[in-house]
Amino acid sequence: MDLIGLLKSQFLCHLVFCYVFIASGLIVNAIQLCTLVIWPINKQLFRKINARLCYCVSSQLVMLLEWWSGTECTIYTDPKACPHYGKENAIVVLNHKFEIDFLCGWSLAERLGILGNSKVLAKKELAYVPIIGWMWYFVEMIFCTRKWEQDRQTVAKSLLHLRDYPEKYLFLIHCEGTRFTEKKHQISMQVAQA
Repeated sequence: MDLIGLLKSQFLCHLVFCYVFIASGLIVNAIQLCTLVIWPINKQLFRKINARLCYCVSSQLVMLLEWWSGTECTIYTDPKACPHYGKENAIVVLNHKFEIDFLCGWSLAERLGILGNSKVLAKKELAYVPIIGWMWYFVEMIFCTRKWEQDRQTVAKSLLHLRDYPEKYLFLIHCEGTRFTEKKHQISMQVAQA
């Protein structure tokens, strides 16, 4: 085992990463709370500041995915489309069978240089989770109740609010949610095609 592998296996190292994530995340949340005074004065500045603050937290998780766990996310795409990635707003539909699948979408956003601006459609309960949920609230993530009759208006209204977003972003959608079934998969394929 090399030195890096040995460090990755040490409980003290895990503890340090956890402490840094929690401490920096709560500091970011506190700063985000302070930025609320900017919203009525300059909404675009508020958004830019919060995108940078979001990056401070999200990049730690992407680092853990790629460096710590050694996960490699491979993007298969049309080479002609590559020059447009990160230079225009996009909706990205991803599979979501496991709790950490959203990190693959974040890894894509990081490679495109827009991690702080990535948006997700997430269940409403996540808005109340310290650090991640609170951070998402300030960067205008779209929270849903998982009842399409109610969520249709919420999603449409939220997307309209993002029309004047000052920077390029990815809107990541995980159609199945984490409770994968064949029926949900078929429905998600229909959503993706539509």
